[in-house]
Amino acid sequence: MAPSPYNAPTRHYFETAPGAGVLAGASVGRGAAGSRAHGTWVQFDLDAAGGRITAARFLAFGCPHTIAAASRVTELAVGRELEAGLPVSVADLRTLFEVPVEKLGRLLTVEDAWAAAVGAARHRGGA
Repeated sequence: MAPSPYNAPTRHYFETAPGAGVLAGASVGRGAAGSRAHGTWVQFDLDAAGGRITAARFLAFGCPHTIAAASRVTELAVGRELEAGLPVSVADLRTLFEVPVEKLGRLLTVEDAWAAAVGAARHRGGA
């Protein structure tokens, strides 16, 4: 059997996908980026109150690195301030999941979807 091209953290977050799903309600901000037609799409749902994230979920279409990164982001988000920047840097995600340079754009899609969700959550009154 050939070795997996993905490291242990990538396999873990891809296979278990903590944070996968959607949130509903008047206070939920939803943001997405990418395109399924182009192979990578990510959506984040954020619920916030008093400027802090109270719940975060994601949906993603893409490679295991994309799904793992989106999952890790939602895991780190709860309890943090509602900020446009990811709760973990793209560089740290790249290192943790050993994302090859040719797939770096997928992490930028995660970052763009996060910023869109934060903007939507602020608009809904979470800030």
